[in-house]
Amino acid sequence: MSNRKAAAAGASTKSIRRSRGLAHNAKTSSSLPNKIQEKKLLILDLDETLVHVSGSLQESCAHSFPGVNCTYYVYLRPYVHKFLERVSELFDVVIFTASDQDYADQVLDFLDPQAKLIDRRYYCNSGSYDQGTYVKDLRRLGVDLAKSVLVDNCPDNFRLQKDNGIKIQSWYFDQQDEELLVLLPLEVGCCR
Repeated sequence: MSNRKAAAAGASTKSIRRSRGLAHNAKTSSSLPNKIQEKKLLILDLDETLVHVSGSLQESCAHSFPGVNCTYYVYLRPYVHKFLERVSELFDVVIFTASDQDYADQVLDFLDPQAKLIDRRYYCNSGSYDQGTYVKDLRRLGVDLAKSVLVDNCPDNFRLQKDNGIKIQSWYFDQQDEELLVLLPLEVGCCR
């Protein structure tokens, strides 16, 4: 996919994600419970890290759900289930997305229907703005930064805690992608 097409796909996805209101679940605004902080935290971005959601249907569509103005088509990054199954054995897995709750819950409920892989979910309203740019300030989650790592395709999201961030290549539709497999040994190493 060309950079222009990727940027257009990213822009259209952002407008899709923001077309719903800013839902908020009170459970997501509090700090993580102590039982979760006993293990190291793997905080994962959602869009273009684990999945890609688009308003257009492609062959590899795994799921769809109705939106306000269109149907959302969910595409799973290759090896996402294998990755989540493995890291959920080693870490407490947290999703921290810049998306709103209504949208993200639709995707996450499909990705983890038994709620066994993902321990906690944080949405757009858990982030903040730094010099006009959206950031995922991990301090707002009340986590132990020494035991936390954020995997995100956008380095701006972890710029306030650069030592806690791992950049992953943005994913759109490439079914040959192996980024999550490449990331697994690194995550296992972080767990020790």
